[in-house]
Amino acid sequence: MEQIDPETCPTANGMPMLGLGTWQNEDPEQCAESVRTALEMGYRHIDTAQAYDNEAAVGEGIAAADVDRDDIFLATKIWTANLAHDDVLETARASLDRLGVDYLDLLYIHWPADEYEAEDTLSAFSELYDEGLIENVGVSNFEPEQLEEAVEVCDAPIFANQVELHPLLPQEEVRAACDDHDIEVVGYSPLARGQVFDQPELQEIAEKHDASEAQVSLAWAREQGVTAIPKATGEDHIGDNWASLTVDLDQEDLETIDAIDETSREVDPGFAPWN
Repeated sequence: MEQIDPETCPTANGMPMLGLGTWQNEDPEQCAESVRTALEMGYRHIDTAQAYDNEAAVGEGIAAADVDRDDIFLATKIWTANLAHDDVLETARASLDRLGVDYLDLLYIHWPADEYEAEDTLSAFSELYDEGLIENVGVSNFEPEQLEEAVEVCDAPIFANQVELHPLLPQEEVRAACDDHDIEVVGYSPLARGQVFDQPELQEIAEKHDASEAQVSLAWAREQGVTAIPKATGEDHIGDNWASLTVDLDQEDLETIDAIDETSREVDPGFAPWN
């Protein structure tokens, strides 16, 4: 498999723009091995969450990899039931313990739901930021309205908004709102849970570049200034996604993808702010 220098991965304000997602990577041994494999392949951005129930395994993978902790951009998310002020402080520290690290590069509010109250929740995030336990404050699944409120009430800067984003859900309005506030966009499910493989436009562009549809989708996200965190467990898929860094799309490719006349939202719980 082609080795790609981690330094060739573009960054957004210090955040590597291609990361490893770990959602549904629930087998502890497999999860730890996938994290170790990704890091030793060149990945430097690892994303997890309290709700994934794999923080300990992610931490084991980080510890097993021959990569310094300070070279890794590590993110996790506080679940909705833990978003009251004191619960944020308590469970963030529990996440640090499970991950086996002293600080997080990015801590997200997973959803603006359940126990989320902007001022109460974000004041706790600001405390963690001031204490140096988190380097950056993030939100996830925030629509422009929730984003505006978060920016207003949070004493610390909002660094990123993580949302589902792929060629079938380009999220123009959310991206514009993030641009207005200099907030990075992180895209989860960037392969639309496999649906990108069935898109004729992506198939044609993939053939043109001797690439996979996944690589084309990830290259498209990068061209939009979006940090993608595709989930992958096996070495082949982890490597295929990493090799997307060598795919350079031209303007015609980008226009073709942007013109895809199909929309699909893969993650749509009833408590989502758009429902």
